Amino acid sequence: MRSRCWKQQNKQQKSQTGGRAARCACCNFFIPKGTRTYALSHCPARGLTVRTVGAGVYISLRVLDIPDLTTEGSFGFGSALAAVLAAGGHTYLSLPIAFLGGMAAGLITGLLQTKLQVHPVLAGIITMSGLYSVNLIVRGGPNLSIGAANLFKQFYKALHLTGDQRKVAGALLALAICLVVTLLLIVFFKTHVGLCIRATGDNQDMVRASSINVDATLILGLCISNGLIGLAGALVTHYVGYSDTSTSNGTLIYGLAAVIIGEALFGKRGVTVGLISAVCGSVIYKLIVTFVVDIELFGTNSANLMKLMCAVIVLPPLLSRCQARRPEPQSKEGGPPQCLM
Repeated sequence: MRSRCWKQQNKQQKSQTGGRAARCACCNFFIPKGTRTYALSHCPARGLTVRTVGAGVYISLRVLDIPDLTTEGSFGFGSALAAVLAAGGHTYLSLPIAFLGGMAAGLITGLLQTKLQVHPVLAGIITMSGLYSVNLIVRGGPNLSIGAANLFKQFYKALHLTGDQRKVAGALLALAICLVVTLLLIVFFKTHVGLCIRATGDNQDMVRASSINVDATLILGLCISNGLIGLAGALVTHYVGYSDTSTSNGTLIYGLAAVIIGEALFGKRGVTVGLISAVCGSVIYKLIVTFVVDIELFGTNSANLMKLMCAVIVLPPLLSRCQARRPEPQSKEGGPPQCLM
């Protein structure tokens, strides 16, 4: 059953706080200003719910070495599927269906790249653009609230939790889901199929010479990547209680930030460490953005400058990586580099 859109819910929450509220940097709900306890409990929990976005982006960007732009489309598609199924009473079924929906989006992108020889960036843009209309059709409108069919609310109700206990329990539940997904991914990438996917990202010519179907491994890798992103969309929908057209905004930059911040902290040490570092990067990224908005570092425009802050957070690690990769200048004789001054 459809209920009020999130804008009306936020309006009510803002009126309850006497207008002394601002939008959370993690979701679209209003929260009282200066509530850092809320930021430290709610925002890491939501960072963990979208942790699989970092894993999905890591698989496409680092394992397959493909700049996949399907991210926001598959995230929104998973969110829309989860909202429709949850609103229909299928709360637990919504998670695997959202994962399969994300895999379907990755399948389309993979077929465009391998069978039609479309450039990876253009293939991702085509799929993402098409999914925007598909998501509107699936939801039946711009937004859809799931009401009481919320995975987290049902978890709170089963344990009879109230107040701050719900915030801690929500973070623990999201952490448990993240750990299970991460362990499954680590085990998968140590299997024969997982090693073939990793080898395809390293050297396609070598894999092709080993009589391995490169197109199949690329498509499977993109399916897994976007499936994880679709699962993240479903988890976020259950956490915030709704799905709308703006749910997937900023998903790609979030995934990139999680991967880059994680690599800046842990370095590039293989798939296992890379998957683990993504969850740390996602939580740290959310904490930084939430802290900046909460203390109003840029005044009343802090929430409006969130996307700019995302770019500022991601830029320093990228610059440091570029400096590390830059070759040293060599002299004409091939000797040590000469002074450029």
